[in-house]
Amino acid sequence: MPDPAALAPLDELAARVVEAAGARGFTVAAAESCTGGLIADCLARVPGASRVLWGSFVCYSIEAKERMLGISKETTVRFGAVSGEIALAMAHAALEQSGADIAVSATGLAGPDGDGSPSPVGTVWIGSARRGGEAEASVYRFEGSRNEVRNAAAGQALRALLARV
Repeated sequence: MPDPAALAPLDELAARVVEAAGARGFTVAAAESCTGGLIADCLARVPGASRVLWGSFVCYSIEAKERMLGISKETTVRFGAVSGEIALAMAHAALEQSGADIAVSATGLAGPDGDGSPSPVGTVWIGSARRGGEAEASVYRFEGSRNEVRNAAAGQALRALLARV
């Protein structure tokens, strides 16, 4: 369990997302790999989150990404699980599967070991999409322990949601 003090900034970001999305009548979905449900957990901690948070697809493995989100095996083989293409595909699929207005995705390597890919531990791709709008994905390199990387990735995902609202 992460240190509650370390989650305070995440809680503040999540409250801003819930407030902003709620004011616009938007619903939010997430597709999470390396964050393992942390994005949805942060949002769910906020009173009133039920009017905004549709839910989250926790797709930790490649197989889960394929089965839950419908991402093709060809895509995961071609680009690898830690890539902008997968982050975009996850965000698009979360929109389509949920019917939410805004979606965010996180895929990366939290550590302590890599998965054999060329990406170093701490590499995280955050994708975001808004229904009827452009989608984007950005790569980040976070340092620290496994949970520090996960917290940093969740924070960046919450910032991406704020930018989409």
